[in-house]
Amino acid sequence: MMGSLRMIELQLVAFILVFSASVLVPVLDLAFPVLASSYILALSRFAFPSNSSSSGPSGSGTEIFKGSRMFRMYVVLGTTTGLFLPLAYVLGGFARGDEHAVRSATPHLFLLAFQILTENIISGLSLFSPPVRAMVPVIYTVRRIFVDIDWINDVWLNKTLPINANFQVFFLHQIMIIGLLTWLDFETWRK
Repeated sequence: MMGSLRMIELQLVAFILVFSASVLVPVLDLAFPVLASSYILALSRFAFPSNSSSSGPSGSGTEIFKGSRMFRMYVVLGTTTGLFLPLAYVLGGFARGDEHAVRSATPHLFLLAFQILTENIISGLSLFSPPVRAMVPVIYTVRRIFVDIDWINDVWLNKTLPINANFQVFFLHQIMIIGLLTWLDFETWRK
């Protein structure tokens, strides 16, 4: 650990800084975490204040939701399809020099990195009540669904790919289909 940030949080901050500095993320998506954080702070202050009077790190570490084995498998599948495969797609786009692929997928990764960072920071503070902590993934997922729809439209409908791009097309289509099914099937896996 370095200071108050763990290694995963430092990596997320690095991703966020690289994506922000690369001008591959639209201004609306850059502003969204600021607006979402302001909304989360307003919720924690006015709508769902925490019962704890201190704003320091929480010593109790209460869990909002303890998932079953099936839910944990869902989380692994969601992490793989939502984070690792799109990251591989972006890195492959950098390697191939395909700026269009990188520009299409980067907003999704930017918002997901910010969501994970926000969840990690909020879960460690007693300032935020359980309803506010549960709203973080909902807020970011709603925005990311629209970003993913734009990504699908951009790659499937607006770009003509060369003939030798069969594996790239297959890989991208699988990422998008599995990711969409994963997000839509959340309610069944949760039980």
